[in-house]
Amino acid sequence: MLKSWLPLLISTLCGAARAADIPVTIYADAGYPPYSYEKNGKPAGLYYEIARAAFSHMRGYRIEVQPVPWKRGMALLKSGNGFALYPPYMNTRDEPWTWPYSLPLYEERVVAVCRKDVLAAKPRKRWPEDFFGLTIGNNAGFIVGGDAFDKAVQAGSMRIEEAKDSETNIIKLGLKRIDCYINDRVSIQWTREQLKAEGKYDEGGAHAEVAEAALIAVKQGYLGYTSRDNGRFAFKADFVKQFDSAIQHMRRNGEMDSITRGFFKPR
Repeated sequence: MLKSWLPLLISTLCGAARAADIPVTIYADAGYPPYSYEKNGKPAGLYYEIARAAFSHMRGYRIEVQPVPWKRGMALLKSGNGFALYPPYMNTRDEPWTWPYSLPLYEERVVAVCRKDVLAAKPRKRWPEDFFGLTIGNNAGFIVGGDAFDKAVQAGSMRIEEAKDSETNIIKLGLKRIDCYINDRVSIQWTREQLKAEGKYDEGGAHAEVAEAALIAVKQGYLGYTSRDNGRFAFKADFVKQFDSAIQHMRRNGEMDSITRGFFKPR
């Protein structure tokens, strides 16, 4: 008799445990492929694969990842209404509302990609001084150009023009509405190839030819938490600890390298 009730008892206990798990929403950049983007209404990208794997090693939480425009995600952290967002670079000066940061998830290389006619006009290797007088495209809310770039923009030596995502900026570059675009190298390459495959970018035809001009910086992406919740997320300390422990575990056992290699493997 006891044996017949055992599966039901186990199922009931497991269901109660799941119901007791704390629901947590993690926000993700919806327009930063291939690292973080929205696909068919769901989160996708390398950072999602890393975060999802880390979440699977954690206990006590029911975690939902919700893609949002980057500026909205940052606004949620700034107001204290959003718990966490990936993948910001560490920038406590310009984004003091983001703290703490997780362990680094991945290393990116920020570059300037320009139209070839812009590069043919003069050498453009030194960032940002060789780019004075140009209009530089940037994803809305991204802070990737560095201090010297920010000062040059403020002084009027350069102009910055923001668009909502990588795809929009690359098309603007091809249509000669901006001179250069700054973002992660892989993100630019991946998005450009996707646009070509979809027939949205006719390089050398309707759209200008482009090439990488300069390496701006090497940056790391993180899961960043709000520092302005005023105790609203009482579980934060435990979540931060568990997430970092999961990332450390994934590095030690090779899971992190396996995810990265698998993600960028040609399909």
